[in-house]
Parts: sequence; C-alpha cells; structure tokens
Amino acid sequence: MDEVSISKLAPILLVFGPTASGKTAIGTQLAANFDGEVVNADSQQLYAGLPLLTALPTEAEKGGFTHHLYGHVPPDQPWSSGKWLREVTEVIRQIRSRGKRPILVGGTGLYFEALTRGLAEIPDVEHQALDRVVQLEQEQGLDAVRHKLAQIDPDAAARILGADRQRLVRALSVYEQTGQSLTSFQKNTKPVLAKQEWRGLVIVPEREALYNKINHRFDQMIEQGALEELQKFCKNWEDPALPLFKAIGVRSLIKVLRDELSVEAAITEAKRDTRRYAKRQLTWARGRTDGWQHFSDPAEILPTLQGALNQ
Repeated sequence: MDEVSISKLAPILLVFGPTASGKTAIGTQLAANFDGEVVNADSQQLYAGLPLLTALPTEAEKGGFTHHLYGHVPPDQPWSSGKWLREVTEVIRQIRSRGKRPILVGGTGLYFEALTRGLAEIPDVEHQALDRVVQLEQEQGLDAVRHKLAQIDPDAAARILGADRQRLVRALSVYEQTGQSLTSFQKNTKPVLAKQEWRGLVIVPEREALYNKINHRFDQMIEQGALEELQKFCKNWEDPALPLFKAIGVRSLIKVLRDELSVEAAITEAKRDTRRYAKRQLTWARGRTDGWQHFSDPAEILPTLQGALNQ
C-alpha cells in the first residue's frame, strides 16, 4: 500500500483495561464501526488450554470479526514481550495491507509499552548472576527480590505487578550481570509505532463496580465448567512452571483438585486475587498512560471516537 492509503488507516487503536472491564466487547464494537480487526495484547490470552479461566473471546463475542493472537500458543511454549512484539508487528502490517484498521486490546501494560516506547536489547544473563538472585529468593523470599530491585531500579519494581517471579528475577539478574538497571537499557529504545500512528484508550472503571463485575464473572466461569476445564488441563500438563498455572484463579482451583480447599473457599480466594490484580492494572494505567484518553465507562468510547475518526 502507498503512504497515502496507509495514513488513512491511522490511528491504530490501542485499548487497555483491567480484567473484567469490558475490553472484549469494546474491541468487537470498534472493529464493527471502524472496519477493523482485533489483536490480542494480553499475555495469558495468548495461550491455548484454559479458554474459560483466561476469558478467551467466544465466537459469539467475536461477532464475526477477525481476532488475532488469541489462544494460539501451546501451553508448554515459553513466550516473552519480545516474541509478542515481533509477532504483533507482522500482524499489524498484514491488517494494514488489507486496508483494515488494527485494534489492539488487552491488559498487559508491558506489551503496550513495548509497542509505543520500544523494547530494549538486553545482554544475556549468565547463570552465576541468575543463581545469586535465585539464592536470595530461596533464602529470604520473593519479597526480598522485589525490595532489592526497588532499591536499584525503582521504575522496574513499580512496573512489575504482584508476585511475577519471572520478571522480578529477570530484572534483578540483569543488574547483577551488568551493573546497570533494566530501566537504563529500556530508556535507549525506539518505538515500533510512531506517536501519530496510534491512539491510546484506557478503561478505568469505578473500583466497586469493577469488583462486582469480577465477582460475577468468576461465578459464571465456575457455572460454565472452569473447574472441570482445569481438571482436564492438569491431566495433560503437570509442570507447575507453565505460564497458564500463573493465571488468576488457577492456583486456587488446583487446591480444590488436591483436596486442600473447598470449592467455596477457592472461589473466595480467586475473586480476591483477581481484584488485587485489577487494582495493580489500574495503578499501571493511571501511572503509565500519559497522553492516552481515559474512560470510566467503556460505553463512552465508541461515540467519542465516531466523531473523531469518521470525518
């Protein structure tokens, strides 16, 4: 396509929101109204195997519109922000070549940062540096890793949500290996998308309403067979280090399968963990999306954009 026709497809729409905020429905609405195709920007929804617990869009929710990068990665295949960035860059190119508008939807802030700010080329970490960090974790716990990281790289510590062991250990290992913070490498990056190519939209719901939606959605997951889905998954995949075992709700329901927790207690725990995760996503959204347009109600997004993009 020539530059003029490509410019008519701008801006690419980036939609970030916490879990259960209504992102899936908004993605389909935007695709319907702006001749678009939806692209996944959520790290858990990349994986196949637990469609209920990872809230993969159903065929009905897709509304007949093309969705990319959902449930296409085998459970035992490691993934990274770099892999996603390379893959999504090609998907965006293909969507544009068809004269369609890419609409990226998800709740993984790091993916959006990689796309709009760039992804650093970081030296490989040797096992000696990694071993030092792992030893710290084993002796003092993951909180000690986060505390040390916050001292030498507060920006990275703030970006990494919750008990994300892989990213916490990785960030501190980079410092142990190089003597430089992960953030210092990331500052010397170039974005994949230029600022004029995209428009950022953030769903920031009122907290109590969001928490009610989270609780209701998890009840629906259970009613639709989430526990049975996990039981079947565990028969084929046993390694607790697999990424999907980190999905919100999975660890709680596994305790049910092991007779360590009642179903009722597991549901309560999973809802609590989901609310905590959503809170961290909201914190990221408020602190890392300068220049993005914020909406407390996702229903406000479509009418706002119709005037701006249908001119």
